[in-house]
Amino acid sequence: MPPSTDSAPRPARLRRAAVLAGLLACLAPAVTSTPAHAANSSICNKYCDARDPSHATSDRIPVTASSNGRTIALHLSDNDVMGWASIDGGAAGDEVWLDRSFDGGVSWTNGSKLGDTKTPSGWTGWRSQMYNVDDWNNAGVGALRACARTNGASVTVCTQWARVDWNAASQSEAAATALMMDYDRSTGKFAGWWTSATSLTAIIDNIRISGMPSYKYAISTTYDKLIGAEDGNFTNSYLDDTGWWGLAWVDAYDLTGDSRYLATARTDADHMHDYWTSTCGGGVQWETTASGKNAITNELYLQLNAALHNRISGDTTYVQRAKDEWSWFQGSGLINSGHTVNDGLNGSCANNGDTTWTYNQGVILGGLTELYKATGDSAVLDSARTLADASTSSSYLNPGGTLHEPYEPDGTGCTSNGDSFKGEYARGLGLLNKQLADHPYSSYLKAQAATLHAKDRDALDQYGPHWAGAYTVTGNGCQHSALDLLNAAQEA
Repeated sequence: MPPSTDSAPRPARLRRAAVLAGLLACLAPAVTSTPAHAANSSICNKYCDARDPSHATSDRIPVTASSNGRTIALHLSDNDVMGWASIDGGAAGDEVWLDRSFDGGVSWTNGSKLGDTKTPSGWTGWRSQMYNVDDWNNAGVGALRACARTNGASVTVCTQWARVDWNAASQSEAAATALMMDYDRSTGKFAGWWTSATSLTAIIDNIRISGMPSYKYAISTTYDKLIGAEDGNFTNSYLDDTGWWGLAWVDAYDLTGDSRYLATARTDADHMHDYWTSTCGGGVQWETTASGKNAITNELYLQLNAALHNRISGDTTYVQRAKDEWSWFQGSGLINSGHTVNDGLNGSCANNGDTTWTYNQGVILGGLTELYKATGDSAVLDSARTLADASTSSSYLNPGGTLHEPYEPDGTGCTSNGDSFKGEYARGLGLLNKQLADHPYSSYLKAQAATLHAKDRDALDQYGPHWAGAYTVTGNGCQHSALDLLNAAQEA
């Protein structure tokens, strides 16, 4: 059966329905023999695997590589959602094939070597057959690369990974598609626990902003797979983890109208409230078993409770919690004299002077935006603007004009917690920017996004940890952070 409306891919742009087959046939001779790895010819989307490239309706070459004077190229037919490999400038016996990956190039399926073939006697170039990029029957978001081994050589050379431009009508959609390569439908997770919540939120935001519903299935899949995980209902011993999940389910409720998501968000907020204590005069502690107070947990508590009030008719409980939180936060000492937020309080309940992580500057903005919607108190927006002005103008947080995480991670595969922080900053700043009538942070968000797209991206629209470049590695944290920024810039 074809994919449903909510899961089917969408082309980036309309194209001519066909291109003369003879034009493409001139590019390389047709492959008439059965591919050596016919067992891999199992995916059917618009067409089935192992289709002759002479039938392709377009030909785009996004990436190439070279080896011993040969040019190895990946060809993509965007309208057919397929690709093939070619080798030129060589000799008989040169081997060429495709690899296909459904996890962003981390691994490739069935040993790959799809369409594995060799240049025949009398030819200097050859090509594989066409294979599908995606496996939509199994929600597989794919990528291809072309590989070759020249005659007599022991070394394989491959191009970078790339994909067709379906589900990539905008920079944010392309980033969302790359993020979905990290999604494990069998477990309902992207990577980690709380970072799965923030990644899902970025996907939900993109569905709302772009109108592209292809990845909507991730919402219900995640919920159904993980509702019983950890301590149940998306709670565990870390109260900030619970806050991230609560906000994700508020976002899911806004998009779908499904009341079970709002009910779970309420459960999460109530769980956090159970750990509001008198230590340091109030606030929610970071862990269920530790009395210390930190900034991020209380920022999330503020935003979640205010957001719930704004979605529950007749509520008085959640709005009072949000008011109490902001009153405590203002007087806690977490906000320093430079109007940035430090990490937490020390054992004496004073500002610990620890790192001003970017997400601590951003989540508070989202919380204050929701609190203003709940109360109409203009002083709340004034406070938010003061904090946002400080963080967007800070040379410490924006060296050279580009947002940079203190002690920005690198070489970790974007799997550390810190790889996620800048995205949460951009998300919160974007929420405030939308609320303020003069949209004062639009130019900042758009400039950050332009730098990111130009300097920190690979051919697969995967992003790394350094928005100002150079691109190094990618992974879930870096990718959802990039998507958060691109979402915010698109709405700015």
